[in-house]
Amino acid sequence: MRSVVLTKGVPDFREGQVSFDEDGHLERGKTPTVMNPNDKHALRAAFQTKVRNGGTVSLMSMGPPGYMEVLQEGMADVYADDLYLLSDREMGAADTWATAMAVATGIDNLDEQPDLVFAGFKTADGETGHTGPQTEWCLDMPLITHVISLDVDEEAGRVHAKRLVEGDVEEIETVEAPLPACIVADPEFEQSYYKASHRLKHKDLRRQTQARAAEFGEYLDDDTEKEPTEWDRFTMWNHEDLNLDPDYIGLDGSPTIVAGVDPIPKAPSEREATTVDPDDDEEMEQIVDELAPYAAGD
Repeated sequence: MRSVVLTKGVPDFREGQVSFDEDGHLERGKTPTVMNPNDKHALRAAFQTKVRNGGTVSLMSMGPPGYMEVLQEGMADVYADDLYLLSDREMGAADTWATAMAVATGIDNLDEQPDLVFAGFKTADGETGHTGPQTEWCLDMPLITHVISLDVDEEAGRVHAKRLVEGDVEEIETVEAPLPACIVADPEFEQSYYKASHRLKHKDLRRQTQARAAEFGEYLDDDTEKEPTEWDRFTMWNHEDLNLDPDYIGLDGSPTIVAGVDPIPKAPSEREATTVDPDDDEEMEQIVDELAPYAAGD
């Protein structure tokens, strides 16, 4: 069983982390990059498949070399076996369609084609939810979106899933599809391990791959000049490696453009604060009295 998880680095939108220029444009160089939060649901779905069905998990992203740290984070979370980064200037400023074209080509260039491709349902900096389904369209795979639980029957060559359907009421739909398939995980996805052997395997994989992620981190921190592809579990491809036409990737290959961005307002630099002694019963009672109405929903 071979799985590929797609992930992306996004600006850290936590308060005080985002930097904009005078025209209101996001300054990515001055804003920390983190793994897209919704991709973690896809990571968990892929890891469940690895625990239950065995095989390998590859983690793939497209972006600048700095995304290697995002891949390291993903390796620790999903216990990935290897990492792939599609990166060069020709791929820069891509919209979701140009991104999907490049990522699908990267998947096609793997030495073994995946049984499952996992993606998060949207990114924190785009909110379109397009990249996963568009990549699936390029790969010509069945697609199941908003997946909240998953079971793979390797012998039958099928994947069974429950997906969240939002309409007038919230419903759960049970579906199945032949392998290979693309899975878009919903934030409501829940891992489940029914067997003691699965829980033991979970523990073993966690120990093995966290050590592997730490090894990759030490590699990234090494000050010596060397190519990142020298680490045997990491591969970086540019557009020439993938034989991609520059006219169909990056900005030139993007049929959509961003018309405008609304900056996130910055919080005031100074706030009023009251210091409370946790050993003072009277002061602690005042805090409880103040917070109690909020706990009740007022």
